[in-house]
Amino acid sequence: MKFALFLALKYLRPKRSVASVITCVSVLGVMLGVAVVIIVRSVMTGFGDIWEEKILDFKPHISLVARQGGSAIQGEDGIARAIRRLDGVVSVTPEIDTRVMLSYKGRVLAPVILGVDADEFVRAYKVGAPVDGTFDLDGDSIVLGIHAARQLGVWTGDEVTVYSPKTLVAKDEIYLPVKWKVAGIFSSGQYQYDSGYVISSLANVRELMGMEHGVFAIHVKTAFPTDHDRFGDLAQKILDRFPDLRQISWREADSELFNALAVEKNMTALLLSLISLVAVFCVMNTLLVLTVQKTPEVGLLKALGFSRWQIMSVFLVHGMIQCAAGIVLGLLASWAVLANLQNIVEHLATLGLEVFPASVYGLDAIPHRLIAGDIFWVTALVFVFGLLASLVPALIAACKDPVKALNQ
Repeated sequence: MKFALFLALKYLRPKRSVASVITCVSVLGVMLGVAVVIIVRSVMTGFGDIWEEKILDFKPHISLVARQGGSAIQGEDGIARAIRRLDGVVSVTPEIDTRVMLSYKGRVLAPVILGVDADEFVRAYKVGAPVDGTFDLDGDSIVLGIHAARQLGVWTGDEVTVYSPKTLVAKDEIYLPVKWKVAGIFSSGQYQYDSGYVISSLANVRELMGMEHGVFAIHVKTAFPTDHDRFGDLAQKILDRFPDLRQISWREADSELFNALAVEKNMTALLLSLISLVAVFCVMNTLLVLTVQKTPEVGLLKALGFSRWQIMSVFLVHGMIQCAAGIVLGLLASWAVLANLQNIVEHLATLGLEVFPASVYGLDAIPHRLIAGDIFWVTALVFVFGLLASLVPALIAACKDPVKALNQ
């Protein structure tokens, strides 16, 4: 192997020839392939973290509902008190959540209304400070998401007309619409929640639904929603205490979203891996040119008694060195880009290239997170591709006839 490394490094010395230019292009190709895959993978991981954080801040971590669909949970206050005593429970919120219709000056919206206890609202829904008004749910008041308010054309102090869904299903009763005043506007930072949810007191929504007691669900927030073991233990404790209730975890409730993000992330990484594959083909082209240039030397080495494996190892080491150089440069390039990603985006914006409009994504900066596993599989993939690409020229060189090679 010392001989193979010595000769491979000798062939890599820069010379004013086509082979040297092709070698540099090959290394740059591997570098770009590695850097692009890592950068895109890191940004998509960051977006996944942001969506997960938004979901965990707004939605419950565990929802307890009746096993029979449509049935109300009775004795919710006692259940809530028992769950609050468990370690790791941040908040327990008995709720009535249902879709209603809101109307204001001819505009109509059909969001989901959350009927919650006013004292539990701030702990259960981490939406920050109100954009306008307050989160006071006393009296006939309602709190809207900022996009829902814009779609209706309302603001703090306006009165919206609320229509009960019971109007459509009750045959013998008439549920008249009610007018509630907009007490505040919230912004969770995610369009789906800011446009599709409104909040009022549990008493108001219970009256709207014609219920005297009971709730549709009991929502639980935990201190460790992403810790699989601890979260599972807590969920099991709740299930053991209340086996008559059915549990829905936050991953189950938003499984379609997380599955879509995972598929998109993997498919993007797979497609971008083709860039690395194309770059590795450049390595193979470099070695093919090198085998042609070094044909007389190969013939001389074989005439001196060097084995086919020794000849092959020279070209394999040559290809691996190119791949290793490209990987190292690619890792450095990806680190440099990710460290200055926001500055790059802002500079492109000054040139008229708005690649990350805050009005669309609702974020101040591009999120990103580099995972060691991503670096490992990209590095391993490029090395495997590089080894396979180097194998063909190495076999060609090893199979050359020494007499014919010396005559060229």
